[in-house]
Amino acid sequence: MLRIAARLLIITSISYYGGCRTQPPVVEEVQGVRVSDALYTGDAARRASVRLVVQGLDADSRGQSRRARGSYERAVQVDPTNPYAYLALARYHLDGDNPREAANFIDQAAAFFEVEGMRSSEVDVHLIGLRGWLFESRGRPGEAAPYLDRAAALEPEIWGDGYLSARELR
Repeated sequence: MLRIAARLLIITSISYYGGCRTQPPVVEEVQGVRVSDALYTGDAARRASVRLVVQGLDADSRGQSRRARGSYERAVQVDPTNPYAYLALARYHLDGDNPREAANFIDQAAAFFEVEGMRSSEVDVHLIGLRGWLFESRGRPGEAAPYLDRAAALEPEIWGDGYLSARELR
């Protein structure tokens, strides 16, 4: 029995010190998507909808919550498939303490980014961070931490504080 234990210890030591140990994953920072970068892309309806989202984010950053929500909702009316509108609405509802609504908008944003072939690490960092913020706002910090930590590792300038402001999304 002692021989078996000694052999296992030797094999484990050789494997560990011989280079078989697992290295922590390298996290490459990304710059999260900004809605204003999409102002001139897409058809006329998409461009108009993105302009409305940007106007909403501007109003949101000035504390004009009702005006911001109206702009976001008009953006969805103009282009119901605009993923930026749903991303902004998710952020808006999380900031306004309405996580139930935010959850739906996060899912819709993710689905529309995917369908339109626009899913990227620049988009994912915000989706990850918003999901973390959602768990945090629901009083589930244990579930929030991995999401918020991942978002902060990917985009420390924006997600380092666990919060996405309207200005940062703009």
